[in-house]
Amino acid sequence: MRQISGTSRPESESREARERRLWPRAPRVEPLQFRRAPLLAAAIAFALGEALTQIPPAAPRSTLLFIAGISALIALILVARRKAPRLAAAAVLALWIAAGLWSAQLEPSPAPQTALLAYADGLSRSVEGRIVRIRTLPPRTGPSNADSDPDQWDQTGIPSTAIDLDVTAVEQVTPDTSSMQPITGGIRVTLFADHAEHQQPALHCGDVVDMPLRLRPPERYRDPGVWQYADYLLDQKIALTASTSPEKLRTIASPRSFSSTAHCRIFAAQSWAAARLLAFVSSAPNRHLPAFLRLTPDDAGMLNAMLFGDRSRLTHTLRLGFERTGSFHLFVVSGMHVALLAGMLLWLARRFRFSNSITTVVTLILVSAYALITGFGVPVQRALLMTAVFLIARLLSRERNTLNALGAAALAVQVNTPHAIFEASFQMTFLSIVAIAGIAIPLGERSFLPYATAVRGLHQRWRDTTLPPRLTQFRAMTQLWTESLNEAFGWPIAALPARTIRIAIFIAELALIGLVAETVMVLPMALYFHRATVFALPANMFSIPLVAILVPLGLATFLAALISPYLATLPASALALPLHSITNIIHRISSQQSADLRVPGPTLGHALIALACFAFCCWAVRRSRIWAWTSIAVLPLAAAIVLWPSAPTVQPNRLEVTAIDVGQGDSLLVVAPTGQTMLIDAGGPTGAAANAENAAGLTSNTSFDIGDQVVSPYLWSRHLRRLDVVALTHAHSDHMGGMPAILRNFRPRELWVAVDPNSAPYRALLAEAATLGIHVRHLRAGDRIAWSSVDISVLAPTSTYTNIGPPINNDSLVMRMQFGKSSVLLEGDAEAPSERAMASAARSGLGAALGPDSLLKVGHHGSMTSTAPEFLSLAAPRDAVISVGRQNTFGHPRPEILERLAAQHTRIFRTDQSGLTTFLLSSDGGIVVAPPASNP
Repeated sequence: MRQISGTSRPESESREARERRLWPRAPRVEPLQFRRAPLLAAAIAFALGEALTQIPPAAPRSTLLFIAGISALIALILVARRKAPRLAAAAVLALWIAAGLWSAQLEPSPAPQTALLAYADGLSRSVEGRIVRIRTLPPRTGPSNADSDPDQWDQTGIPSTAIDLDVTAVEQVTPDTSSMQPITGGIRVTLFADHAEHQQPALHCGDVVDMPLRLRPPERYRDPGVWQYADYLLDQKIALTASTSPEKLRTIASPRSFSSTAHCRIFAAQSWAAARLLAFVSSAPNRHLPAFLRLTPDDAGMLNAMLFGDRSRLTHTLRLGFERTGSFHLFVVSGMHVALLAGMLLWLARRFRFSNSITTVVTLILVSAYALITGFGVPVQRALLMTAVFLIARLLSRERNTLNALGAAALAVQVNTPHAIFEASFQMTFLSIVAIAGIAIPLGERSFLPYATAVRGLHQRWRDTTLPPRLTQFRAMTQLWTESLNEAFGWPIAALPARTIRIAIFIAELALIGLVAETVMVLPMALYFHRATVFALPANMFSIPLVAILVPLGLATFLAALISPYLATLPASALALPLHSITNIIHRISSQQSADLRVPGPTLGHALIALACFAFCCWAVRRSRIWAWTSIAVLPLAAAIVLWPSAPTVQPNRLEVTAIDVGQGDSLLVVAPTGQTMLIDAGGPTGAAANAENAAGLTSNTSFDIGDQVVSPYLWSRHLRRLDVVALTHAHSDHMGGMPAILRNFRPRELWVAVDPNSAPYRALLAEAATLGIHVRHLRAGDRIAWSSVDISVLAPTSTYTNIGPPINNDSLVMRMQFGKSSVLLEGDAEAPSERAMASAARSGLGAALGPDSLLKVGHHGSMTSTAPEFLSLAAPRDAVISVGRQNTFGHPRPEILERLAAQHTRIFRTDQSGLTTFLLSSDGGIVVAPPASNP
């Protein structure tokens, strides 16, 4: 008998195939297909087009490439319409690439404000402008060791006010007259009070003010790999900085503009919210709580950063612990905080059974209000835009595809600000979403997450028929356990199996998300922050869930404090316990010496391979279980590729001496012909530099660390992981200030010093070296060291020289390096007495010979106290380099010193004019100055 068609099944049909046919299928993982997520593909193509603008070919070549690309695109679209409809998708993506390229090319760059920069000439002049932003800054203190350097800056610890001015006129000063010249631009002014009784003026947004100012450009360190604070300010339309006392400010009666008032009210809302939380912390109801339930000022500083984006009261100790564990993102109000608030609102809306449209509107209104109270910074603006587009796309989409909504949000941000893809905040936000929604959640859905669904609603028997066999069997076993326990002990005990399973799955999901996210975030952490946070996974497993508790409790405390501090004690008590827990856990983890490994950023090739691995994982987890297991193996491989050591960039068979641009300070990198490395000094603050940085609002409670933020990034750009030797010439802050960070970041094998002065920072540096296991070596005149193929002679200080007081310039360690017929004389800040002693020893034959030298590092930044004629005639340098800050207040280098060097026919190089300068010396006596573009 012939079987009826469609009723028979081949005998070879597998059991798995029969189960798929006979039983309901488990929810499928969202496939990664163009037709299901076209906006995600469009966002990636748009970003690729923007990235193409970073390729630096010559202009004619760029034009030809663009014309050729557009022509090929038009041809592809025409062919796709007639011959191959499948090519239509490729044509559309190519169109999005062209749109991204066009959009990035048309985006205007920040105005350079060159006209206003011309007035930063060191003269005091009247400036008139409209206030567009006001901030109250907490007390700041400079270096505490006033005895270590006569030029060190030390603040009084009195709160100050920072105002941003939209400049309308600047005084034009001539020898005979002065007049106010109309001009546009932005200035950030810090008002410092000399005494506590001097009150800060009552200022309002939109006020037009006049004050005498000595304008300064923000310090720009011209070293590869260094983040430029000046560019950051320019993005905020600030070109210059200045500081003055409040008594010199004069308010001019003038109507306020609506735009400046609205702009300033946003920042005023942030300051108001932070002040209300601080007021509650100092209130009597909070002070009377037990210690473990009481909020402290440090707690308020963390909450203000976490809730409102005000990080001005985060102490260095608090920051360091969270930075070392890779969890500082908790204090950056960005996508995570906005998404967390939106998620809580969506959950509440579902509980109250609101419609999707009402839920979307209410969520957008409340999230927008929260974004405004955080200061409405650029990361928050992008997060709000992405959240709005995501919610709207989710509302309008028929299939509710998460990846498509994510693509729509990313595309909206890129169209609004094309340069966003080149910023760390956007890249980290997007990569974290890819890690969680693109990899971790699909992996969980292919493994253990369905079991959480299987144990939900065990009493609802209708659910038994909605699951595939393996989940139905697991559900039946759980029901048996529940029924047995119910008969023996009652319902509360009977519910334990299902609750235990759900908790275990939740912990497993949290661990999976944390593991995948931290693996993916290895790339931006190494690229932008040069960190390999070994303990980031356990730290974030504790901190991220607690943030989901801290944010709502913190907002509840803030809202209750607006009504009454007594009402706020209940949520504050519930808030204090997890906040203290997370702080203690983070600091215990960060106290481990291996918690924070500093690494160079990956090469471009390594970064692209890692990105390709992440893209493969997003595709693989959606294909099948076999491909999903493959992605589990690929993820750690991608992290290993990012952290894989690259060969340092050095010049073999040459002695390299690089003067690093550290402003008004000293830092030299010396690389031996065989690749060994030595760093001599590490820069640091001087009186003018420290005052300028703090007046600009760059720091909060600590001074700018030039070792960590200038010298280290340059060394990492050379792919250096360790230094062989670090030498400190003397203990002045402009030479030693960045040294502790260098010791921590590069763990040198030896630290060379000369004199042990009476200086607390110097003693702390030696203690740091002992903690890190660094051998400290004291050197004096007459010592000789064979360092690789370089002979090093120590010329100063003499063996009889002592200094039991504060450090002085004549403490300087002076070294002469000989490589074949080439030699380098490195003076530090040695002054005339030290130079006379070296010259006398050289003439008598009792000390190392002087000159003729290939290169001289001029002493004391070209001051009149150094480079005496007698000493210079003996050294007879062919080239000389002066490490000096631009527009420094000391008048360095002095014209007389420049004339002396010119009289010796010495070529002069200055870091204030040339920035970082590299000298390459060969054994035959040749010396080459590498141009900036080809510096090693």
